[in-house]
Amino acid sequence: MANAPREQWSSRAGFVLAAVGSAVGLGNMWRFSYLTAENGGAAFVILYLGVTLLIGLPVLLAELTVGRGSQRSPVAALQHYGGRAWTPLGMVFVAAGFLILAYYGVIAGWTLRYGLMAFFGGFSGVSERFEDIAQGPDAFSFHLAFMAITIAIVAGGVKAGIERAATVLMPLLFLMVAGLAVYAAMLPGAEEGYAYYLDTDFSGILSREVLTQAAGQAFFSLSLGMGAMMTYASYLGRDANLPNGSVVIAGADMGIAFLAGLAVFPMIFALGLSEKVGGSTLGALFITLPEAFAGMGGVGRVVGLVFFAALVVGALTSAISLLEVVVSAAIDGLGWGRRRAALLSGGAITLLGAPAAWSLGVLDVMDQVANNVFLLGGGLALSLFVGWRMQDPVGEARVGARGGRGFSLWRALLRFAVPLVLLYVLWDAVPGTLRAVFDLFAA
Repeated sequence: MANAPREQWSSRAGFVLAAVGSAVGLGNMWRFSYLTAENGGAAFVILYLGVTLLIGLPVLLAELTVGRGSQRSPVAALQHYGGRAWTPLGMVFVAAGFLILAYYGVIAGWTLRYGLMAFFGGFSGVSERFEDIAQGPDAFSFHLAFMAITIAIVAGGVKAGIERAATVLMPLLFLMVAGLAVYAAMLPGAEEGYAYYLDTDFSGILSREVLTQAAGQAFFSLSLGMGAMMTYASYLGRDANLPNGSVVIAGADMGIAFLAGLAVFPMIFALGLSEKVGGSTLGALFITLPEAFAGMGGVGRVVGLVFFAALVVGALTSAISLLEVVVSAAIDGLGWGRRRAALLSGGAITLLGAPAAWSLGVLDVMDQVANNVFLLGGGLALSLFVGWRMQDPVGEARVGARGGRGFSLWRALLRFAVPLVLLYVLWDAVPGTLRAVFDLFAA
């Protein structure tokens, strides 16, 4: 089974769309906008761009380089370049995809339910019922439904399943987000939303807390530290231009996130709900905005349907990549067929998400562990691996690229700048995460 021909993308455009789909998800549709508004507006955007260029892009190119060069899933890829001593890091990537999708599927199930609510009855009274909607048997049922869709697509294969879905869903997502932004711009009072979103305040952006949020957002949004980009790159041909692909993926990810903020905040401020923005990213997304849509009458049902349909699409393209990490590892490591790997892996992930479907507290802790430990820690380890252990990563990254500028700087960033920044961020993030885990079990 290990010698069976590996699946390939039918085109580089298909890979880029799938990779952008992996990067663009719920974090883009709301979390980036929320963090921007709460942490200095345009100043946070500048910080985020800096973190993405200094940390995100180098790690993204590292993942793509290891994946394409090895033509294998994360565990086998790291064994290929580093020997069996690096097997645990590959397993961390697979575990990260497993854990993130377990609770991500629960939140995605909420978006699916809200979309159906918009279609059949509207959002009246949803703010009073959020906790009932977000946890319990109904939350698990929608989690199950969303995971079934994800499993079906991944089981279809790289070309017929993942790539076909990406080529339809990603253009659709962009059109929906762009349409919402245009509509929001025409609302009376939209300028107040823009002012809140883009107000520039440099006073707190270099605090450790804000830097941690920017780094965590960059890694989660770009699907770094979870093996997704490494897995997708393993289906690439040798002629792919990895540096260009990295820039396109990061640029599209950032662009859609920024565009979503131009849609969300004008709607909130135009309907007088600005005082309810603070406090909770999930609360604002699943309580404040539905209240806004309910206050718009029939138009609000249409706008709400488009908005939550966009959330479902973004969540689905990200979930597909997360499941593919686990499925690809099962195919390479256990010799399973794709359908068997998708069904068994997806089923196990669905069960792991059950506690998060019954408790918002569990969901929050799973999110903190995944973001603050797995993603940042995995990114740190990968930067050290490619920067110091992998033989000639520059030579592999050059294949298919035009020109040779910047590769020495890339490896220097992986060796020095990326580890230093991530160690600084982890020093702050890990203790808080451990406290959250302890508090959950103590309760």
